[in-house]
Parts: sequence; C-alpha cells; structure tokens
Amino acid sequence: MSASEQVSNRVALVTGASYGIGAASALTLARDGYDIALADLREDMLADTAAKITAIGRRVALLTLDLRQQSSVEAAAAKAITSLGRLDVLVNNAGVPQRKPALDVTRDEWALVMDVNLAGTFFMTQAVARGWIVAGKPGSVVSVASTHGLVGLAQSTTYGVSKAGISHMTRMLAIEWAEHGIRVNAIAPASTETPTRTGLSDPNKRDTFLSRIPLHRFGTPQDMAEGIAYLAGDKAGFITGQTLVIDGGLTSQ
Repeated sequence: MSASEQVSNRVALVTGASYGIGAASALTLARDGYDIALADLREDMLADTAAKITAIGRRVALLTLDLRQQSSVEAAAAKAITSLGRLDVLVNNAGVPQRKPALDVTRDEWALVMDVNLAGTFFMTQAVARGWIVAGKPGSVVSVASTHGLVGLAQSTTYGVSKAGISHMTRMLAIEWAEHGIRVNAIAPASTETPTRTGLSDPNKRDTFLSRIPLHRFGTPQDMAEGIAYLAGDKAGFITGQTLVIDGGLTSQ
C-alpha cells in the first residue's frame, strides 16, 4: 500500500472546528487525505467546515462536544470511531480566551478557562488515548497551546497559565504513552487573525502587537494548520513531547 493510500484511510478528530485554526486544520488534514470528525458545542456551527470538506471528497462526521462534561467528551470520542470506522489523530483546538487584569479575575472565571482549556484538553486526550491503548493501535495528538504560555503578558494570566499547562501536559503524556506508539505534540501560536480576535481591528493595538513580531505580520489560521498537519503525520514520526512555536520570531527576542 502506498503512503498516499495509507493516509487516505486515516481519520482525524478536530475540536473547535467551526472557524479559525480548527476549521483550517480540518480542511488541511482533509486535503492531506484524512476523513474528518468535526466537534464543537453545536453541530450547526460546523456546517460550513463540513461542506468544504465534503466538496473535496472526504467523509465527515459531526460531533457535539462540551469539554466541561465528561459524558460529552466520552461520547464524542466514541462517535468519531463509530461514524468513520477508526481514529488516528486528535487535534485539541477548542478553548476559551480571557483577557482581564489578574486582580479582577474571579474564581468562577478562572475555573471556566481551566475547565475548558486545560482539563478539557486532558480528558479529551485521555478518552482517545485509552481507546488506542486498549486496541493496541498507535496514534497522534496535537494540541493548541500559545505563546502566552511561554512568555509573560499583562492581563492574560489565566489564559496563559492554562496554555502553559497544555505544553507541559504534552511533555508528560508523550513520555508516558511512548511505549504505546502514541505521539503527543503541540503548537504555540502567536497572535493569529481569527473571527474572535476583534481587538486586532484597533489600529493602535495592531501596531503594538506587530512591533513585537520580527516578521511584522500576524499569523493566519493556515499558518497554524500547516504546523498541526505536519506534527500529526508520518513526516513527524520521530517527534514527540514538543511544542512547535509558530510566532514570526516573537519569542526568539
């Protein structure tokens, strides 16, 4: 069987796939030959991404996923396999932002960010990896961390801590599951122009952010999707436990 035929039989599950990095990653993996299970809070949010994947000839499954609910996590992982026959790659993209002074963050606000970004990513990964280990099959996990988890930034403490946790979780799980043939990696995007980054429309804020990026442009969802697709696939077969920083040189200064 050729490499292309092997890829065409594979399935990837992408969380938070309705727009931005999640949608771009799902489409990029589909173009690479994967069938795609798309997950978000509601199935109707996934219609546009699903239509684009179907148009290029790949199979699609739609999953309702609330990362705050363990039953939802387990149901999504199971449905991906029952709908598409197997699961080879998990992309943990779903998350919630928060920009607020540390002194003003409430316990409930902290808990929401940690529950979705960190605990949700962990338990989604756990559910998928448990299936791989029980079945004796290898797998690949790619999570979306952030440069906010690598360097300090005012008013992003809660979000940054949650993303730093994803990077360290990536290292820990990579070591623990290496014997099972499961690779665990992450990407760390810098500022990326997506529908939720409304603050970047402010000229003053744009100039401030751009002044910190040596390549002097913001990242795009496609920039991040290319990194995710690379780490997910066989070309990165000897890479695990790593966070690939995609930031235009921001953290190199």
